Amino acid sequence: MDFKNKTVVVTGGAQGIGKAISKMFLLKGAWVSSWDIDQEALIECKNEWQNFQSFFPCQCDVSNPENIKNSVSLLAQKRHSIDILINNAGISNNKPIEELKPDDWDRVLNVNLKSIYLMVHFCLSYLFPGSVIINMASTRAFMSEPNTEAYSASKGGVIALTHALAISLASKKVRVNSISPGWIETRDWKKKSQEETPILRTIDHQQHPAGRVGIPEDIAHACLFLSSSEASFITGANLIVDGGMTIKMIYAD
Repeated sequence: MDFKNKTVVVTGGAQGIGKAISKMFLLKGAWVSSWDIDQEALIECKNEWQNFQSFFPCQCDVSNPENIKNSVSLLAQKRHSIDILINNAGISNNKPIEELKPDDWDRVLNVNLKSIYLMVHFCLSYLFPGSVIINMASTRAFMSEPNTEAYSASKGGVIALTHALAISLASKKVRVNSISPGWIETRDWKKKSQEETPILRTIDHQQHPAGRVGIPEDIAHACLFLSSSEASFITGANLIVDGGMTIKMIYAD
């Protein structure tokens, strides 16, 4: 898995899973641009990773076409292609359906789903044969808790959009896959003003056949694999990374 001098763009790349992905690719020698709406979090990443000359933070609302066009223009001044595009930005707004306003629904769908279309649309001329796109879905596309309609719908859409893009971009020899994380503990990967030390119970770990709750590095490792030449025969797939949680059958006592 050689990523030296590869250009990697990670949306939502300054906190949580996105931050872990950005850091992992930096450690593997890639040139990484993290796009995030949160300027405070971006500045913290820049300070934390100041030893990496290959880190390029960019403030961007990926649901906004003009923001994306401007960010692409800035990127083009630094790099001539995008080898790996990771569409990770995502939000949730979980509330009863009768309280979920149309604007709430639109915001979740715009950030989680429409942004992937926008990113591919505006970055397409920088994607060349061998480039890879990874879209962040969720196990919530297959299973739900109450009041998660907008989030679940958006993540189901990500999986459908992924296999459609995989077919459409096959002629350009661009591979497109998605990852569906399960329970990934991200509280200790937040910006300092929101960072918390996770407190997890034994039962939280035991409900996973793998024996533990997931960490952001688990998803970052999956991104490394799907971006590598070792995964060259994988496109249009959705990789579930959840410690086996969604396949565990549960009976009431």
